[in-house]
Amino acid sequence: MNLAADYLKQIEVELAESWLPRIYRERILTTRTRAYRFPNISRRARVDIQHTLLGIELKAGKKRMLCPDLATARYLAVFARAGCRSVAIPYDITKISPLADDLESAWHRMLLLADRLMQDRSEAFRTRVRRQLIGRVRDEIAKAGSGAPVPKFRQWKFRRQVPTKSRAPT
Repeated sequence: MNLAADYLKQIEVELAESWLPRIYRERILTTRTRAYRFPNISRRARVDIQHTLLGIELKAGKKRMLCPDLATARYLAVFARAGCRSVAIPYDITKISPLADDLESAWHRMLLLADRLMQDRSEAFRTRVRRQLIGRVRDEIAKAGSGAPVPKFRQWKFRRQVPTKSRAPT
């Protein structure tokens, strides 16, 4: 009996709709997205959002990634903490902020639930299960994919109406 695997399964079941990979598959990948690839970041890198004179930056370890706004930085920070290499970002910028809220909540709920379930276990066991939990999140997101590098747009075909010359009766 693998006790760590039992905890992982229990956490996933208890989170249900708030399981981070599920949010990613069902709410993000079902919309029009573009792919974002992170630079090579150490998995143990600390992830911070910084406000600079040039704008908002997501700092992971020694790497800095310029973000267009705070919502995008918050959105990407969750995936950077999980150690993802590439993710899908909604093309519609109005959807990023609510998704960032949900992703951050899911991330923190997952870690708090893990701590609550394993409060009577040793620190080494809790660290190992937490690492496996984050690894499972990262693997499921990688398996779901990051989508196309450029969003797909609907192609509209317009038929041009060519006026026909009317012939005068002879």
